[in-house]
Amino acid sequence: MVNSLQEHPFSYKQKYHIDKKLAIAASFLGLLACSCSQQTATNVSAKSDTTSNTVSTKTTDKNNVIRLGYQKGGIIPLARQRGELERQLIAQNIKVEWIGPFDRCATLLSSLNGNRADIGGCGDIPSISGIAAGQPLCIGSVQRPRPNSLGNAILVRGNSPIQKPADLVGKKVAVNQGGAGEYLLLKVLEKENIPKEKVQRVYLSPNDAAPALYQGSVDAWAVWEPYISIAELEHKARRITTTHPAPTYGILIVRSDAAKENPVAVKVALTALSEDGEWLNQNTSAASDFLVKELKLSDAVAKQVTKNRGPESYVFPNGEDVANLQKTADWLLEQKIIPQKVDIAASVCPLGTTASR
Repeated sequence: MVNSLQEHPFSYKQKYHIDKKLAIAASFLGLLACSCSQQTATNVSAKSDTTSNTVSTKTTDKNNVIRLGYQKGGIIPLARQRGELERQLIAQNIKVEWIGPFDRCATLLSSLNGNRADIGGCGDIPSISGIAAGQPLCIGSVQRPRPNSLGNAILVRGNSPIQKPADLVGKKVAVNQGGAGEYLLLKVLEKENIPKEKVQRVYLSPNDAAPALYQGSVDAWAVWEPYISIAELEHKARRITTTHPAPTYGILIVRSDAAKENPVAVKVALTALSEDGEWLNQNTSAASDFLVKELKLSDAVAKQVTKNRGPESYVFPNGEDVANLQKTADWLLEQKIIPQKVDIAASVCPLGTTASR
């Protein structure tokens, strides 16, 4: 379940009242995945910084610590709620620190870059953009694309005359720069043979894009869950796209030095996240309950989000995954979304693991 990596010269001056539910529901790039074991750990609240609050299990041995950065929503905060990942890691003498919540992938990646977190969940587009920008990141595990997922969409107001992508010509569409929203819009335009120059991209964060759409400052919004379900069920927005023309990967992105210096702990954490994700796939009601608690969503919204996202399964990337991600990276370079070529094979974390199909 993907976001802007830099400021853009577009200045969005009008202030909006932001729906409380939207203010607490940050970008949703991956849902579900953690682990199982025994024993309960106690989390100690740590001092917060400008982008996050830190909850940690303190330790003096950095090689026995894994810092998991998270946005609101996604696999890592769900793992924190359920508690099995932490129990399993503690049983292996690995302490866990929870770093977050972050408002979007860009700030999460900045935390990894600044050595304040070791692992975080993002989409492939912002992850590749971060690597291209020279951030010291590597790809830990991936969630393969789900062609039938309804987790991304271009939305319009319920009373909008826009009915299909072709109607976007000459219109303003809110997207997050260098992230999943911009990628979705460009891929939809490409599929429909609409020159991208004929649609104006307005770079906004999700919390700014939502009121901009509802109040008419933009005509459409390219976004992901849980924003889609909130917009549809609570603000009468509607989608003009169904499935994604180029489904994306979810990525558990890792700070490069953590993967090199502490590969065992990183691998254990990634494996635990994957195992708990499989458990949650078999317990969708529990997944919805976690969303209600984490994002303060209504039951109806949480259930639709879970349904739209579909099953979640994180695995270590194999050769086919690397090739697919390389195609995405090359396309991003062609579109001038990233500044330089990214070698995906060289960007996979050196954890001594080859994934199975």
